[in-house]
Amino acid sequence: MRGNGKDKRTIRPNEKKLKELQLKLGIEFQNEKLLKQAFTHSSYVNEHRRKPHEDNERLEFLGDAVLELTVSQFLFKKYPLMSEGELTKLRAAIVCEPSLVAFANDQLFGSFVLLGKGEEMTGGRTRPALLADVFEAFIGALYLDQGMDTVIAFLDKAVFPKINAGAFSHVMDFKSQLQEYVQRDAYGSIEYRILMEKGPAHNREFISQVLLNGNELGTGTGRSKKEAEQHAAQMALAMLKADLNKEFVQKKEK
Repeated sequence: MRGNGKDKRTIRPNEKKLKELQLKLGIEFQNEKLLKQAFTHSSYVNEHRRKPHEDNERLEFLGDAVLELTVSQFLFKKYPLMSEGELTKLRAAIVCEPSLVAFANDQLFGSFVLLGKGEEMTGGRTRPALLADVFEAFIGALYLDQGMDTVIAFLDKAVFPKINAGAFSHVMDFKSQLQEYVQRDAYGSIEYRILMEKGPAHNREFISQVLLNGNELGTGTGRSKKEAEQHAAQMALAMLKADLNKEFVQKKEK
């Protein structure tokens, strides 16, 4: 009896944890073997060769492609004025290793990974490359198990809100977006002015103003003239889009 109890302690805990993960995410896998594979590191497989385990590397390959497609689709719809080059740059920032690690940590994925003893002892559970791979493998497993709609529903909670909140705005070229927006609807000409420079040379701050046909659209601050202009353009875009939405609502009410 004690032997059986030991088996349960060594084999079943991970299955229990994966059940807990599904409850936490609100997702129930039809094929739990896919979920287990997504969280199985190659070091675990290498230490358990007598048992039929498969690591998550193939799922990682698939998940990488699925993630690129879903993020591309989201960005394509969200930023209709953004150029191909800017979209590519923004997507790269979202699907790069540091971002994937942050997404994985948000979901506490590291605590669910099956690791070999050596990898465990050397801190593999918190290793950035491992966490990024696990996140991609999970996306691949979810896609195979339930399709693209469920993947998008998961990303709607885990990734897309961060994009909406501006977590990746540092790689976005708001000046180009504003220029495109203004040119598309023939609003007129854009001009930037530096209103103020303040602070010591090693800690300079600039305040920039952006004008449309001489009228102020927005102001922004930054550690450089370029950064201040980017923030001013970001404020201007937000104002123009808010005005456009307001006009749409008013027309609809009429």
